[in-house]
Amino acid sequence: MPRITLPVMNAEAEVFDYVIVGGGSAGSLIAARLTETEGVTVCVLEAGPADRNPFIHVPAGFIKTLFDPAITWPFQTEPSAWTRGRRIPATQGKTLGGSSSINGLVYNRGQSLDFDGWAQRGNPGWSYAEVLPYFKLSERRIGAGDERFRGREGAVAVTDPDWRHPVCEAFIAGVAGLGIPLNADYNGESQEGVGYFQRIIHGRWRVSAATAFLRPAMARHTLDVRVGTHVTAILCREGRAIGVRYARGGDRHSIVEVEARCEVILSAGTVNSAKLLQLSGIGPGDLLTGLGLPVVHELPGVGENFRDHYGVRRVARVKGVSTINDAARWPHLALEIGKWALGRPSILALSPSVVYVFCRSSPGLASPDLQFVFTPASYKQGFVAMLDDFPGMTCGVWQMRPESAGHVRICSNDPFESPVLQPNYLADPIDRRVIVDGLKLSSRFLRSAALAPYFEEEEPLGRAAAGDEELLEFAGERGSTGYHLIGTCRMGPRSDKLAVVDHELKVHGLAGLRIADASIMPTMPSANTYAATLMIAEKAADMIRGSSASRANG
Repeated sequence: MPRITLPVMNAEAEVFDYVIVGGGSAGSLIAARLTETEGVTVCVLEAGPADRNPFIHVPAGFIKTLFDPAITWPFQTEPSAWTRGRRIPATQGKTLGGSSSINGLVYNRGQSLDFDGWAQRGNPGWSYAEVLPYFKLSERRIGAGDERFRGREGAVAVTDPDWRHPVCEAFIAGVAGLGIPLNADYNGESQEGVGYFQRIIHGRWRVSAATAFLRPAMARHTLDVRVGTHVTAILCREGRAIGVRYARGGDRHSIVEVEARCEVILSAGTVNSAKLLQLSGIGPGDLLTGLGLPVVHELPGVGENFRDHYGVRRVARVKGVSTINDAARWPHLALEIGKWALGRPSILALSPSVVYVFCRSSPGLASPDLQFVFTPASYKQGFVAMLDDFPGMTCGVWQMRPESAGHVRICSNDPFESPVLQPNYLADPIDRRVIVDGLKLSSRFLRSAALAPYFEEEEPLGRAAAGDEELLEFAGERGSTGYHLIGTCRMGPRSDKLAVVDHELKVHGLAGLRIADASIMPTMPSANTYAATLMIAEKAADMIRGSSASRANG
């Protein structure tokens, strides 16, 4: 039986070779890789519970889990001018597997230029050619794909949907008719095109980082996974991280400490990694002293460079055919449950976005800068995961590489208080221009000749020829997070004053502490962020094991 324990109070701190803060996407993989080496001891500390909620494992269960406070961090962004003063929910996973246990199940790597750009910013080893082997290492591609780019033997099953719908087929044909090519594998040589998303679904089930990596590794006696452990501080001594302090079961009065012989590895996610560093006195000096915290190690970039995808969705009523809106209601839902139980195509084994489009907002661009997501379903405005009463379809769009950046900052020294999240959506004029261009394209897609037999009317704009100002207002009123939070502990050389980690993911100027999660991304990849986070974790594990071997040989 896999070993998941609640922490036990000890008179003296326990000691492990490595302490990993966060049992999410990156932490699960790294723990599995490190314990492949015989005798290496690892302790994983996860603030949330074990991933026993059945809705985590059924793909369509995302409707139930995304805002479940038992297994999510209920983060919200701060109001901003370009989002019409709205706070936007930006929940993240708080369970084993982290956000890979609640996300939209899409496997999307991005473009080669994303990673070449990371290397060009002073991060050797991070070019596309150098990170491609790490993408392939974790992947088990089931379906078509060029062996030069796709992995076949990894733990994360990546599959094509077996469910088909006439509205999806018509949408793809309509987009192709507008000159955007069909693309059999957007994770291969070229991303640009239209087709069906590849998903982290195998058979009937979600493949999270916990089910792919952590749970198999828990059979090893050298891995100790502790749930319900809210880490409150990284412990440092004489310029080195030596361990962490955590609250058992979320009880601030029940404190436990664990030490790391080799390294503390921070994989708590873009928000919580920055938050924990700041709470530990590692971050911008002015912020820390203003909150009465001692400055253990000043790093101005901790919490800065915060970025996210800002998506805007257009909805249309469908005629002549039923959609997921109908199939998800009784008695039709009973049929879908039965098909899912028998392993037949069913809406229960779908990702929320079924069809993709990657294209350019302007013909003169060298590569796609827009990502579109399409599904034959629609949700009521202002309600959480509640389907419309009419047959509907949705086409959403976001700018893949946003220029706007913000910050994550603690607002007190209370480790249980949520930090301030300010992504500054649409603050950069380039972002505003691109989202308007994207909304124009999404209307063209919905009104294509091939989709005309199913298109009834658009909601709520109701017309194609809305002006730029009207579209920008619509984007500000209706847009939301892509849940792709990155950048708060960005990777870069010491000459970059806002860099937090170096190219080996070691925290600048502080020994024994490494960060490995989406927070280290210097810029946003042209993609959903899960695949790149796995790649970062694979590369981090390789570097950590290399450092361990060097110490042993030295």
